Amino acid sequence: MALDDTDTPLALSVRGLRKTYGAVEVLHDLDIDMAEGEFLVLVGPSGCGKSTLLNCIAGLEEISSGQLFIGGRDVTQEPPKDRDIAMVFQSYALYPTMSVGENIGFGMKIRGMPKAKMQQKIISVAELLQIDHLLERKPSQLSGGQRQRVAMGRALVRDPRLFLFDEPLSNLDAKLRVEMRAEIKRLYMQTGASIVYVTHDQVEAMTLASRIVVLKGGHVQQIGTPTEIYDMPANTFVADFMGSPPMNLIPATFADGHLQIGDSRIATSLSNVPQDVLVGVRPEHFSVAEESALVEANPSMMEDTGSDTFLTFEWAGVDVLARMPARFAPGSNRVPLSFDRGCATVFDADTQVRLATGL
Repeated sequence: MALDDTDTPLALSVRGLRKTYGAVEVLHDLDIDMAEGEFLVLVGPSGCGKSTLLNCIAGLEEISSGQLFIGGRDVTQEPPKDRDIAMVFQSYALYPTMSVGENIGFGMKIRGMPKAKMQQKIISVAELLQIDHLLERKPSQLSGGQRQRVAMGRALVRDPRLFLFDEPLSNLDAKLRVEMRAEIKRLYMQTGASIVYVTHDQVEAMTLASRIVVLKGGHVQQIGTPTEIYDMPANTFVADFMGSPPMNLIPATFADGHLQIGDSRIATSLSNVPQDVLVGVRPEHFSVAEESALVEANPSMMEDTGSDTFLTFEWAGVDVLARMPARFAPGSNRVPLSFDRGCATVFDADTQVRLATGL
């Protein structure tokens, strides 16, 4: 799980981290390295331990064993105020009686920063976040997106070694989430900050991250770039969780250099794989077959989303989803389909671990 380049300066290093509550272990021996300037996203379903891990990094939760390093400094026993971090919460946590400018500058004020320097930093950060025209307003006069910008501004003025974001967009409606996601990406590209970002939304993870940590049940399932996670999922959990819609996982048997998927027999270059496997195919990798079809699909459902048409059909005893072009209209109730064999992923049906990419 460590970065390959040992000379790369690390913004964060997690070593053998465990967290237990009584007899319940919620984080299991985690090892994660993060380079300076990375946007590291912790993603997984509810209860996977991602927010607990973020709180451990922040010092808000005491770890049971292991070590934490921020900027090469061991902060395992350090209180939050000494860890050189800034945190942006899901709930914004703004002071309702203070103006936007006062909220942004509050941390600097209590640290005794000179007023002129403090005002300069407030204005600079407000301009960066495009809220400089809101500095005199109170939080109650702001939209949800504006409040989130103020919360980010309060973190930015600290200029910390590490920014921690705890599901900052989950309280926003769908349209505003997309807009704020773009704002956070723009902010990251402008500042080059080191960011650890928690979300349960895999679209957020894919669009924001330079690297992703996929968690399940307190265990790391995979660490990689968005492309690596999407194209080469380590196991069926990652394949199913990352992607919207998720990867199709179709039962197959391997024998004599061929895969048998339902009634389809496909020649393959695979070798040394077990008899029972799962073939993973992303919905967008299906296409209408111009010559020999791998499957004659009889769609049980067609969904027109405007930009795409999704076909649901049964193959090898499971429901399979294929993404077709907008306004797709088959000439009959049977659609000849093939898929890009180079993009298919093969998993062990028993262990659920990826065996190969490409047939």
